Amino acid sequence: MDTATAEEFRARRLLEAQHKATVLFEEVAKRGIVAAGETEQAISDRIRDLANELFGTTRHWHKRIVRSGPHTLSPYAENPPDRVLRPDDIAFADFGPIFEEFEADLGRTYVLGDDPVKHRLAADLPAVFEAGRRYFAERPDITGAELHAEIGRLAREAGWTLGGTGHAGHLVGEFPHEKIDAAEIESYIAAGNTTPMRRTDRAGRVCHWILEVHLVDTARGFGGFHEQLLDLG
Repeated sequence: MDTATAEEFRARRLLEAQHKATVLFEEVAKRGIVAAGETEQAISDRIRDLANELFGTTRHWHKRIVRSGPHTLSPYAENPPDRVLRPDDIAFADFGPIFEEFEADLGRTYVLGDDPVKHRLAADLPAVFEAGRRYFAERPDITGAELHAEIGRLAREAGWTLGGTGHAGHLVGEFPHEKIDAAEIESYIAAGNTTPMRRTDRAGRVCHWILEVHLVDTARGFGGFHEQLLDLG
């Protein structure tokens, strides 16, 4: 398989993996799985079981995350205690299923009640994502640091704070991405990454990226999360 064909194959498989993850989260919404009275762990388990039902037994390259209420402020690395969702909650799910050895990484936010501020945050998440994607598309030599700064600016412009622990996304590819690149700043959309995002990795493959948007309202004590492929689709 020549290089062009191999890269086309990788891009196609990453998009196929993301499509399956998108279908999964759309089905989560249709079935009302994120519901008041359920615990975060129970919802996570139901989403895992639904993935298995829809696509066969799936593995996940990172821990499965369902967070609600004040837990939506917590960055990825934290492990808050299990919590029961309330009728007026906001919650998000962040899953990294592996489909035929290619990673997906998708995050979606759900609002249970009628709180207009929570609904505004949920609507701003994909809007900030798409603005960040346009910014990336318009700058061929953009670095991870430059895109991270722009996502922070977009968050502030919308009236929110950028959550997380200093990055707004990461490389994605064939499993096991996390074990190979987790310690390298060049693998993240972060202030310290001054390398161009459009490059090849150590194996000579085109780098593909996940963009994460974690918006929080620290005063009100909640946040939301949206992530998917940045440079494909």
